[in-house]
Amino acid sequence: MKVWNCEMIPFRCYSFDYTHKKTNTLPLSLNESLVVIAAMAALPFSTICRHSNSSLHSNSKSSFTGFSQRNNIGHLFLIRKCSSRRVVRKLCVKNVASDKKQEQNEPLTEQETLDKFVPDSASIAASIKYHAEFTPSFSPEKFQLSKAFYATAESVRDSLIINWNATYEYYERMNVKQAYYMSMEYLQGRALLNAIGNLQLSGPYSEALRKLGHNLENVANQEPDAALGNGGLGRLASCFLDSLATLNYPAWGYGLRYKYGLFKQLITKDGQEEVAESWLEMGNPWEIPRNDVSYPVKFYGEITSGPDGRKEWIGGENIMAVAYDVPIPGYKTRTTINLRLWSTKVSPEEFDLRAYNAGDHDKAYTALKNAEKICYVLYPGDESIEGKTLRLKQQYTLCSASLQDIIARFEKRSGKAIDWDTFPDKVVVQMNDTHPTLCIPELIRILMDVKGLSWDKAWEITKRTVAYTNHTVLPEALEKWSLKLLQDLLPRHVEIIRKTDEVFIHEIISEYGMNDLDLLDQKLRKMRILENIELPNSVVELINSSIEIPDTDPIEERDVIDTDIKATEEKEEEAEAKEVEEDEDEVGKEEPEEDDGEEEPSVEEDTEKKTTWTFKVDSKQPKMVRMANLCVVGGFSVNGVAEIHSEIVKQEVFNDFYEMWPEKFQNKTNGVTPRRWIRFCNPDLSKIITKWIGTEDWVTDIEKLAILRKFADNEDLQSEWMESKRRNKIKVASFIKERTGYDVSSNAMFDVQVKRIHEYKRQLLNILGIVYRYKKMKEMSDEERKQSFVPRVCIFGGKAFATYVQAKRIVKFITDVGATINHDPEIGDLLKVVFVPDYNVSVAEMLIPGSELSQHISTAGMEASGTSNMKFAMNGCLLIGTLDGANVEIREEVGEDNFFLFGARAHEISTLRKERAEGKFVADPRFEEVKAYVRSGVFGSYNYEELIGSLEGNEGYGRADYFLVGKDFPSYLDCQDAIDIAYRDQKRWTRMSILNTAGSYKFSSDRTIHQYARDIWRIQPLFLP
Repeated sequence: MKVWNCEMIPFRCYSFDYTHKKTNTLPLSLNESLVVIAAMAALPFSTICRHSNSSLHSNSKSSFTGFSQRNNIGHLFLIRKCSSRRVVRKLCVKNVASDKKQEQNEPLTEQETLDKFVPDSASIAASIKYHAEFTPSFSPEKFQLSKAFYATAESVRDSLIINWNATYEYYERMNVKQAYYMSMEYLQGRALLNAIGNLQLSGPYSEALRKLGHNLENVANQEPDAALGNGGLGRLASCFLDSLATLNYPAWGYGLRYKYGLFKQLITKDGQEEVAESWLEMGNPWEIPRNDVSYPVKFYGEITSGPDGRKEWIGGENIMAVAYDVPIPGYKTRTTINLRLWSTKVSPEEFDLRAYNAGDHDKAYTALKNAEKICYVLYPGDESIEGKTLRLKQQYTLCSASLQDIIARFEKRSGKAIDWDTFPDKVVVQMNDTHPTLCIPELIRILMDVKGLSWDKAWEITKRTVAYTNHTVLPEALEKWSLKLLQDLLPRHVEIIRKTDEVFIHEIISEYGMNDLDLLDQKLRKMRILENIELPNSVVELINSSIEIPDTDPIEERDVIDTDIKATEEKEEEAEAKEVEEDEDEVGKEEPEEDDGEEEPSVEEDTEKKTTWTFKVDSKQPKMVRMANLCVVGGFSVNGVAEIHSEIVKQEVFNDFYEMWPEKFQNKTNGVTPRRWIRFCNPDLSKIITKWIGTEDWVTDIEKLAILRKFADNEDLQSEWMESKRRNKIKVASFIKERTGYDVSSNAMFDVQVKRIHEYKRQLLNILGIVYRYKKMKEMSDEERKQSFVPRVCIFGGKAFATYVQAKRIVKFITDVGATINHDPEIGDLLKVVFVPDYNVSVAEMLIPGSELSQHISTAGMEASGTSNMKFAMNGCLLIGTLDGANVEIREEVGEDNFFLFGARAHEISTLRKERAEGKFVADPRFEEVKAYVRSGVFGSYNYEELIGSLEGNEGYGRADYFLVGKDFPSYLDCQDAIDIAYRDQKRWTRMSILNTAGSYKFSSDRTIHQYARDIWRIQPLFLP
């Protein structure tokens, strides 16, 4: 069977030649394809699914005629000819149009027909049936839900490909500046409902599936979440792509195609267990393999110089990065941008067939496995050197393949006359956190070693092309890589990084001068790209040449005191005893041994009275490359992701850089797409919003949500609002039963904390508050507890990184507390604790619309922004939180009275930690009470001493309550009491809920993307004609 794939029409066309003789049948036109589909739509589904009864498999002469659509679009004719020499069976199509008016009009071109074509439920049903028959992933006998999903997704993808091709071709033709978003994560979630929603085809697809015996929601639930991300970093990237497409900005995303994702989380009696994700097991209907788009990626090897002086990277380990494209549709626009994901492989020649046949299978597979495992798992464990190497390989693969692709596209669009000076005018690369930092040396490498540019030219182009978004203030998240590891894996890049560091040191010297060597030493230690590494010779020589020795003054008599003489003699003796240390610039040479390990600079004088300056390194500490510093130095823009975070970035994390380059730094508060996070995941609330605002334009003009403020006290709106929330809570209760087995009451308050499990996010504070609540309940009579407490269902979700032991202890603790409370007959529905396993986007889309209280309680100053807080607020959920990340701005927008605030402020944290270290902290009695209750064994036999012990003591690793759980605990409990009081007044609570939605308009990713486009990328919307 020969297959032609017609990318410009929404159906694939086939020619059957059972003699295996090559045929040259051309693809069908769009109108002819519609005839085929219309005829298929008229057939019962079972007719086209029974291969054995199809006339194409019959030996007798026959033909199909007269299958017509109700609107008489055309007829399908199947013609087969027999010959004594050979049998050739071909599917031919004739279009018999009955509408004479169409013949009188000027015929439309195929592209014009495509642009005007709007599928109805009949044509969609036909398309689904077509894909179920001709692009099957399942056996033909039954049309079950799983098969229905894949056929439906492939039908949608056809429409996306049409728009994707049109978008790409228009970008090529217009050759405008394009943004490229580089991210290790894309937490996309399910794509089906989002795609048909953006295409405005939800109704027709729902009707089409109904005709085929299925429900759209049930079909959509068959889709696995794409396992390409884990937390807010990846979800933000996906929201940005949605907004870029919706707002018609020319942009692409780049990432890696992880086969097994991060992991699938199982909750057992032992807590969290991890197994590989299986999201690609049945294939991914959304991706389009581009086998003709691949690039070489090299590791290890050595560097040589050619006759022209150009560096060449030879030998080593070679792999290929192959492109898989995922179309990203915009809302109510034809613009469909691309997410290009890289998968890794080697050429077949790398498979050692000789070793395989000799029985040495491990050796035969070595190259294949080394390549493929790069894209196996997101964030592989990095406790071992093998894990660190694998992570670094992932980062470099993303950067190298993407930049080669970007440069190839730039050269294609430039034609024969390539002007590299215009590269930054056509390309901007946004690095989503430090993971893509190697874009900087890799772009320089390609420009110098491959394209032949000079260092100065390549460096200037790079500095004008690359921008950096910082997502964290946690020291461990500001990546540092071992210089030795980088030297082994990427030797050419280390040369470039050393050169970059040297150039930057000279900039620091130009900025601060050499009069104050102590200040200069301080700046170098904080700002250099290379950490604990000797200064380049050029820098040492420059500094030493600037140190002046004053001319000897004539000897003259003057009065001195004995102490002056003694002090002078001692200084001279110390100077004579010192040894002159030589700087070493080459990697791998041994360091001079330091007696005290101090890193203070010294100015020394040799026997000839020649003064030298030494930059000391600590031989006991590792030599590192600071990726965040490289991002700041090599990029033209650095932005934080919330106002408070951006201030911390400027005043603390990168203060020295900010003082030197204040123009580089800016804020871009994160946002989330209102399409996925209200319009599609909460259709009940969306209808209410549209009704009261008077238009559905708010979906793309989110500021219109503010109109709801004037209706916040309207009883009719409040009634509709509460009913919508009630229906969503019923769905959540059913979902919890399905996932956990626990029955919960939809009449209780739904209190939710769903996010990555980490000590700074303080799930431990939440569960200790619940334990205290439970303890107080147990001390009361049934009547007392009902009067004192509002019924709550406390819902947790999130993954602890596989090697993060303390986070996994927290998961175990939550599940143990839940097991005890949920089976306590005295408590009943007054309190439930549920941990929803394997939290992902689809789970969030279920939980958020039914949530009433959401906890965002990180230690102040430690959360960069957060985006789940925005999603909850958009859906009318009230927040309890600290003044951290985007909480600060959310509270400003929704109103202080509509946000439950507690805890220490960011500027107080360092002082509080210092006081703790000095033994000045006095714990609240309630905090001591809850710790003792946990230790009593009421929640089982598991030993929680390591967990509870981390909250005690004044110093030491894993001790001293670094995240201030004990400090904020009493404030947290008082705030929870205020929440109970507010919830009892449902009219007040509903008003607060409405105002949260009304005030959430600022937190749309549309607003964020407009700001990136205007202030950083300098790109303009490009509307398809």
